[in-house]
This record gives sequence, C-alpha cells and structure tokens, in this order.
Amino acid sequence: MDPLPFIDLKKQFELLAPALTRALTQTAAAAQYINGPQVAELEKALAEYVGVAECVACANGTDALTLPLLAWNVGPGDAVFCPAFTFIATAEVVALRGATPVFVDIEPVTFNLDPRHLEAKIVEVEKAGVLKPRAIIPVDLFGLPYDYEAVAAVADRHGLLILEDAAQGFGGGYGGKKAGSLGHVGATSFFPAKPLACYGDGGAVFTDDADLAAVVRSIRGHGAGADRYEHLRLGMNSRLDTLQAAVLLVKLDAFPQELDDRQLVAGRYEEALAGLAAVPAVPGGRLSSWAQYTVRVPAEARPEIIDRLKAQGVPTMVYYPKCLHLQPAFERFGGRPGDLPASERASREVLSLPMHPWLSPDDQSRIIEAFIDALQLG
Repeated sequence: MDPLPFIDLKKQFELLAPALTRALTQTAAAAQYINGPQVAELEKALAEYVGVAECVACANGTDALTLPLLAWNVGPGDAVFCPAFTFIATAEVVALRGATPVFVDIEPVTFNLDPRHLEAKIVEVEKAGVLKPRAIIPVDLFGLPYDYEAVAAVADRHGLLILEDAAQGFGGGYGGKKAGSLGHVGATSFFPAKPLACYGDGGAVFTDDADLAAVVRSIRGHGAGADRYEHLRLGMNSRLDTLQAAVLLVKLDAFPQELDDRQLVAGRYEEALAGLAAVPAVPGGRLSSWAQYTVRVPAEARPEIIDRLKAQGVPTMVYYPKCLHLQPAFERFGGRPGDLPASERASREVLSLPMHPWLSPDDQSRIIEAFIDALQLG
C-alpha cells in the first residue's frame, strides 16, 4: 500500500498550476526579483485579510519574530515570556537578542500559553528584580489562537508588549479578530508546511502601529532610510523575494476555501476519534486554522503506535518531543525536568496525523482505521 503524504503540497500545485505558472512566468519575465510590485501588492492584501493597518513582508518566520524585537530594542536585561512547548524559533530570537526567555507552561487542553502561569512567572521576575519584564510571545499552536483576552489582561496589568507568534495560526481567529492581529504586533511564517505557504521561506509582520511598521521596514533593509545608502540604524537583510510574493498572491486567493476544507477534515477526525483518543479542543469564540491535527496517546504506547501506522503507510509527526526549557541550547537559563509539567507531559503524549485541505474522505478513512487499530494494539 502506497504511503500517504503528511501534507499533500503536490495536490495543491496541481489545483493551482495554471494560475501559479502564469504568475511565476510574468514575474520572472519582468525581472524585478527583489522588491518587485508583487511584494507591495501582497503586503496590502495580507493586511486587509488579517484586519490590520500595516503588513511588512520578510524573508522567513523567524525574522518576522526578530524584527519587532529589534524595533522595540529588546536586549540584555530584558525578560520575554514564551511557552516552552513550541518550536525553538519562538525563544531563539529572544536569546539571540541577548534577552532572557522566561518559559511558561501551557494549558493542557489547548496547548496554548497558560495565562495564570504566565502571570505567576511575571510576578516572580518582578520580585527578583534582576530582569525587566518587557514582552510576551504567545503562540497560536497547531493553528489555534491563544487566549487573547486573558493574556492581554495580564499584559495590561504589567505593562508588557505582546508579540503574537502566528506562524501556525494564520487563518485562525479569536472573537472575530484574525490571527496576526491579536497583539501589539503579529508575526507569521510562509514555510511550505504552514496554512498559507510559499515555495521556500517567507514571513510577515502585522501591526496597526504605522511608526513601528516604518522602523521594521527600515530594519528589514539594512536599516536604510529614504535612500538605500542612508542607514538610520543597524538592520538586517530580510526581504521577501518577488517570486515568493507572486506565489503567495495566488495561494491567498485560494486560501478561504482551503480554510473551509480544513474545518471539514478536522470535523471528520473528531467525529471518528472522539472518545477513543484525546482530540484537539477549540474553545468557543475561537477558530483554528488546523495547521496540525494533534491528538494525545499514552506516552508508553506512542512509539509502537507510530510504527504500526508507518507500516500501514500512514505518516505521523511529533511536535514537539522535547520542551524548550530542557533543550541544551537554553541550558544556561536553568530549566529542569518537572518545572513545566503540562508542557513536559504534552511532549511525551502528542501525535500529529496527516492534515491538509486536500485530504480525501477515502484517504482519511484509511488513516482513521489504521489509527484506531494501532490504538487497540498499542
């Protein structure tokens, strides 16, 4: 039996091939490969979709997190609070600025940053008096926006900035607001596996603050001012290629339908698996973009379940097998096993099943049947 793809990007290309081929050919023929008109067009379209005044496209999702920290002058002596159960980029950008990532536990049901533990960690840092609390980076993990109202209330009480990591959440929403707009600044990624993806690396920064957006644009281009050879500040090279912008414009047109189809796929999983495994929860008032469909399985059985699914041609992924506070790269910040029990338990139990808007009912039935069989044997 042929193995199924975890994310079927080939199917998406087949569906969009005429429009993509036309867009890429026109862009290549125009030969404006850097800062071509498609970049500004994409920024306008993305800002309108997310519902913010400003969008700044950049080279990748990690840079999209870095640029606001640079604009805010976050650095040594500053504390930035972020979840430990996420990809390393969320905290990596903090440490690379010389600031200190302070790791916070997650809510067991949503996998999102726990607002209560967040406030406790902020108070702990304030009382210690060594670091200055500056910002929070909540993550829209697996496509589900974080608890915006609760985290915003904590941020307001302590005077902190919010940088939303919407790398997985693009397309999701909270109370009528789109992911990317749930903070002072939002950052997303267009890595090929993301809900809205290009054919390589890409990212974007979202904000309603025009002054901040201007600084981010300057930093994106080596700190340039009105003239490219006038440098107002130290910056970086983080431009989005025009060809990637052309791809994203085509894909953005198709994205609303793909988002609807993701809801159907997630619904089929929930209907079949609820009661058999711990399926993802979407609290009222929130919309997940379903970047991943992640269930919980018994930790001791997970390796066998993975092997049995693989034998049936069903791929799986574990996001994430080791929490950030226990990673060697962050050893100097003093994290220890047992510090963040909900995050550590999730790292032992989570398992992501194939999830994409082109997953046919027949292929999904095959996945579900294989998973149920593996659960029983596991």
